[in-house]
Amino acid sequence: MSRLNFDQLLEAGVHFGHLKRKWNPAMAPYIFMERNGIHIIDLYKTAAKVDEAAEALKNIACSGRKILFVATKKQAKQIVADKATSVGMPYVIERWPGGMLTNFPTIRKAIKKMSTIDKMSKDGTFDNLSKREKLQITRQRAKLEKMLGSIADLNRLPAALFVVDVMKEHIAVREANRLGIPVFAMVDTNSDPTNIDFVIPANDDATKSVDLILGVVCEAINEGLQEGKAARDKEEAEKAASEDGEDTPRRERRAKTGARRTKKEEEEAPKVSVASDEEGEED
Repeated sequence: MSRLNFDQLLEAGVHFGHLKRKWNPAMAPYIFMERNGIHIIDLYKTAAKVDEAAEALKNIACSGRKILFVATKKQAKQIVADKATSVGMPYVIERWPGGMLTNFPTIRKAIKKMSTIDKMSKDGTFDNLSKREKLQITRQRAKLEKMLGSIADLNRLPAALFVVDVMKEHIAVREANRLGIPVFAMVDTNSDPTNIDFVIPANDDATKSVDLILGVVCEAINEGLQEGKAARDKEEAEKAASEDGEDTPRRERRAKTGARRTKKEEEEAPKVSVASDEEGEED
């Protein structure tokens, strides 16, 4: 069953593309028609591509890996922040820090700097600084929080990137392509889908369109997280059961060995007493 139907996509305005003169010819397979100088996206292809992308993202989430959401345009920033937070995934909604993926160790150092500043404020080191130094460090901490606070839990490179507007986020797409990280993206009629692994042809300017697509995607990710958790719990239960199963025969063997020893001691006890009586009569 499709995760989205035609009416939902139509109501959200997913089908509205850009002006005909701004189109990218590589998007021709996803364009249904042109009306009043505006390209109309084929919503049946959009629904199919959403299902394909959602299934792939679900599998990634099920494996326990992270998906990084990227959207720095005003219409999508808050939606991406809310949706990504709801499924516990990292996101970037401010300016993309150049080299975030290709120079990831440096980004991790900046994140650790935030932790160091937090530690200073807790252990009392902050109180020994001058007023000017405190102000500088506080400003630095606020700047780092704004740029990198949403990826503080990203300890290694993400397994995938989800991008809204590939033209605006071309640096992020280029870095992901260089590292072989799969890119999922909402691609409008003015964009080039060539470097995108999972293309979702859709209107990336309308708030309703972004909200609808991201809602379906995050729902699939949540399903993957739940399935992954259930699979890990089942594996741990089976492991515990197998360990108990190995311990049971061992305990039974120990019990049988103890029983044999007790029986042998009981059989030997009368012999010892008889021998001692015979020795007493000889005396």
